Amino acid sequence: MITLTESATKHIKTLLADQGVSGKPLRVYVDAGGCSGMEYGMAFDEKKADDEVVAQDGVEVVIDPMSMSFLKGSEIDYVDGLQGSGFKIKNPNVHSSCGCGRSFN
Repeated sequence: MITLTESATKHIKTLLADQGVSGKPLRVYVDAGGCSGMEYGMAFDEKKADDEVVAQDGVEVVIDPMSMSFLKGSEIDYVDGLQGSGFKIKNPNVHSSCGCGRSFN
């Protein structure tokens, strides 16, 4: 399954409040693209019937079945540091990734 760090859940709650999208889960998905072949995406979206749902600390994340096959066992974190801020996905299924860390193989 997918886990969220405390930092990630706090930031998702902040985004929900800032964007006024209360009640919508965060969709995490994998799509073709990027310099290594696949890339991650995130958006607030409606839940679909075949989605896997991860609920943690009052935050709901939905993942479609195809994306779940790539993301199984991953941890979603939010970092704010000298090299920038953003969500980071620690994915045990990745064989290689590009230098920017946005796409993987």
